[in-house]
Amino acid sequence: MDLRGLDLNLLVVLDALLTEKNVTRAGKRIHMSQSATSGALARLRVFFHDELLIQTGRTMLLTPLAQSLMKPVRDIMLQVQATVAATAEFDPATAEREFTIMGSDYAMTVLMTEVLQRVEREAPGIKVDLRQTRRTHEDLLNRGEIDFLLMPDIFTSSDHPKETLFEDTHTCVVWAENSQVGNRITFEQYLAMGHVCMAFDDARNPSFEEWFLKNYGFVRRIEVLVPAFTLVPAMVVGTNRIATMHTRLARLYAQYLPLRLVPFPISIPTLTETLQWHRYQDLDPGCLWLRGIIRETAATLGPIPDVPKKAKATKSLPGTVPRAKSLASRA
Repeated sequence: MDLRGLDLNLLVVLDALLTEKNVTRAGKRIHMSQSATSGALARLRVFFHDELLIQTGRTMLLTPLAQSLMKPVRDIMLQVQATVAATAEFDPATAEREFTIMGSDYAMTVLMTEVLQRVEREAPGIKVDLRQTRRTHEDLLNRGEIDFLLMPDIFTSSDHPKETLFEDTHTCVVWAENSQVGNRITFEQYLAMGHVCMAFDDARNPSFEEWFLKNYGFVRRIEVLVPAFTLVPAMVVGTNRIATMHTRLARLYAQYLPLRLVPFPISIPTLTETLQWHRYQDLDPGCLWLRGIIRETAATLGPIPDVPKKAKATKSLPGTVPRAKSLASRA
């Protein structure tokens, strides 16, 4: 194999530089001093006959060649890491490793609380970094910057393996003393009421059910926007507002707050929550172990809980939900 004299260690530095676009941050990323990182950049510039990073004011910009190298260099690094990990032994009782899992606070509350209890018992040296879903989740997975995504199946990538964890439905939630709503609600009532809605990230992207209704031409009167699913139920207490929640989460919070659960007045597709990981981590012993725990914990959740006094839907929406990668709800 002719690498034209390239020191493969420089690829580690190059990957960090292309990612951070800053010599100091790149050095910290790979635990190198600023001077050593600058020296490596100089060698890379000589090898590629290109500046790679150009200082512009207080920032550094990638040259066209550097931009073209980002994906293939990252891909090489991921393959090397996966190869090393696949041949290594993994003993949960003694392992010291960090896993990064991205998903909504809904998925974390319903599933990960139980998962983390088991992780503590079986692997005290394991650290788990839970992160809220972001619009860039697919890019972060592609770059290997997160290990797992907890995501509705319709929003997962076709480029990486995944498995189904559990299903859920949507339920209306009102304050237990709300005199305007009984044990069922018509679609007209639903649209006329003030709503509490979950919205994601700084762009205030709406949650799954809001996007679904908008795509079929329905508009609700949203009065309160909150940044997390777990904040929704408390915001209807003491008001005449209504919220649409995942049934599993709604049933959980109804144990602690004065809430009444009312069947959703229209037919809406069942949510299928999945676990996805990078294709290069398919045989990683540590990832296999954690996937097993997540899978087994999800199996204990059981079937979707019924809503008390469930009534027949008053309306149905035609068709199915199309794939929409631009949506950041990813519940």
